[in-house]
Amino acid sequence: MSDARNSGLQAPLWRAIAIYRLAALTYAAFLVVSNVSAYARPMLAWPVLAAMAAWTVLTTYAYADPARRRAPLLAADLVITIGALTASIWVVGRSGLESGLPTLAVAWHVAPVLCWAVAGGRRGGITAALAMGATDLAVRAHYDQAAFTGAVLMLLAAIAVGYLVRVAEVAQQRLERAIELEATTRERERLARDIHDSVLQVLALVKRRGAGLDGEAGELARLAGEQEAALRTLVAGRQASDPIGDDLDLMALLQPYASPDVTVSGPAGAVLLPARTARELTAAVAAALDNVARHCDPGTKVYLFVEDEPAEVVVTVRDDGCGIEPDRLAQAEAQGRLGVVQSIRGRVADLGGRVRIVSAPGEGTEVEMTVPRVPIS
Repeated sequence: MSDARNSGLQAPLWRAIAIYRLAALTYAAFLVVSNVSAYARPMLAWPVLAAMAAWTVLTTYAYADPARRRAPLLAADLVITIGALTASIWVVGRSGLESGLPTLAVAWHVAPVLCWAVAGGRRGGITAALAMGATDLAVRAHYDQAAFTGAVLMLLAAIAVGYLVRVAEVAQQRLERAIELEATTRERERLARDIHDSVLQVLALVKRRGAGLDGEAGELARLAGEQEAALRTLVAGRQASDPIGDDLDLMALLQPYASPDVTVSGPAGAVLLPARTARELTAAVAAALDNVARHCDPGTKVYLFVEDEPAEVVVTVRDDGCGIEPDRLAQAEAQGRLGVVQSIRGRVADLGGRVRIVSAPGEGTEVEMTVPRVPIS
């Protein structure tokens, strides 16, 4: 049986079945009292009814404990209910059943089918419904429209309850995943605060004091800057490989590009985009950073900014390098060198976005990429 039987979200379903079983027993008792004079063996009706009442009490307590909702109890429930249903042949009599008298377990016999559907999903419910429906038809000994309608309704109820159980199981798994992610995020934020208040401040101080120095002091400052960037990447937000639904966190994808020469800035929280949009935009940013590395002097400072707007996301890559000549991009495109056109403008255009490039010789370059939150098909 499915592990979903132990889900806290299913507790109301088991209580509902217990209430249904009690109400069905009351209805069955009323019919017995009303029709007992027409039974072939009326004195046998009372022991059967007493057994049904005792089993109702027993199962109410048994199913209340998740540890007992296993195959032995479910099988016993099905067999005992089928026995009570079959007893109608001797108590009510074949002639009475053929004339339309209800069985002793009328309505009450649906309860174990619902239990099987909750414990075993749709397959379990269908199995129990087919067994109980076949028994009911055999006991009634007449196969008219009314007889088949009851069996079909029981089968449909089993399918519906089984589907509901599956939905509850998925909801439980997602809830547990959300709680786990929240706990992980809280722990990461706590560690980030501790590291920021101690290690990062010391590394930043060493980097700042040693900047521009020669020899081992300069090397130490450089190493401190690299470690600072690595630590900031480690404690910054959710890992890029952890999707939320069908979305990815753009900030988590961009953080690995942080270095002593590349500063990544953006919202403190996640910037969620559809997975394709986030990956394509990250690839465009990587192309822009690659252009800086190829065409600018080593040590050129690059600033990567992310703006999270309600309808769109804006990513800006700004450097203080040598800049671009006014006609350089057009000449490169004419010569067949399509790095900026295809890697940046092409990617962003495919996402329904736009690119703005502002540059001047000796004044650095700014590449602004804007993409809509909802992809344009």
